[in-house]
Amino acid sequence: MAGVDPQTLILSSLAAGPKHGYAITQDITEVAGVHLGPGTLYGAIARLEDKGYIKALPGDDRRRPYQLTAKGAEILQGELQRMKRVANTGLGRLATGGAM
Repeated sequence: MAGVDPQTLILSSLAAGPKHGYAITQDITEVAGVHLGPGTLYGAIARLEDKGYIKALPGDDRRRPYQLTAKGAEILQGELQRMKRVANTGLGRLATGGAM
């Protein structure tokens, strides 16, 4: 079964405010029960930065926080609305006896 795209998970985490990579990972694990490895996390972060959905903020030593941009918030809103429609449709169909 397919899970939620790592980019959507990262955008959702950053919707609460700026976070560095480790904090994003911890938040996603707590909220979604999904663990993103470093390669997946930072690969997705690079793609999100390239698209202009997030931006890096000045950081301290090794930790660089990331922030959701207005464009990223708009994209996240649309994706979450789409996911909500799919979930509501599936749950409604299950409630009317669609499962065997």
